[in-house]
Amino acid sequence: MIDFEKEFETPSYRTESRTTLIARTFRIVYGWMSAGLALSGVLAWYTAMTPSLSEAVLPHLKLLLIAEVLVVLGLTAALNKIPVFFAYLLFLGYAALNGLTLSAIFLVYDLAVIQKVFFITSGMFAGLALWGTFTKNDLTSIGSFCGMALWGLIIAGLVNLFMHSERLDFICSFVGVLVFVGLTMYDAQKIKTMAAQESQMDTQTLHRVGIMGALALYLDFINLFLHILRYFGRKR
Repeated sequence: MIDFEKEFETPSYRTESRTTLIARTFRIVYGWMSAGLALSGVLAWYTAMTPSLSEAVLPHLKLLLIAEVLVVLGLTAALNKIPVFFAYLLFLGYAALNGLTLSAIFLVYDLAVIQKVFFITSGMFAGLALWGTFTKNDLTSIGSFCGMALWGLIIAGLVNLFMHSERLDFICSFVGVLVFVGLTMYDAQKIKTMAAQESQMDTQTLHRVGIMGALALYLDFINLFLHILRYFGRKR
């Protein structure tokens, strides 16, 4: 591993090496995040447009959701123990599972609405991620608050499975947008901080930070998209 403090003696070289490291990390993060989103989007559309496939997938959405949770928990817990290549495969596997479950939105919302919300989400996400990356303000408190609010949102969603309240669903959608706005900024800053604080980072460590960053921002984007879709989209 390279010790940047010993390798570069002058402050200017240390700053340059840190900047380069952050840039390399974000290239990995956004490269794999984009790959995951593309895989999910294409698979969701193809599944929805293929009657035989959608008929096979839709009755098992709950099982697919459980599988998604298990994959995310497994990847998070075992990231530092498994080969990086296998970690990337798990990430793509999760994106594929998510694509299957997301196929349901094509049966609930018009394609034009989905496209519109996707572009809105993309613009919002880009602005939020950039702000979180370059702001000098510490977003730790925002991340902690949004993390707690997310648990409340999950509980409210579970309750609404039995209540079937449109008012509560509307409130959850609005709160969900705010929560993932905050988490997007926080996660972007967290990735930058992790890369900047690593005085020693070999290729394996770099990719492990990258894959966790890609997963975090992938989840932020997907959830932001779904909550905006629920808030603004007209159901068929």
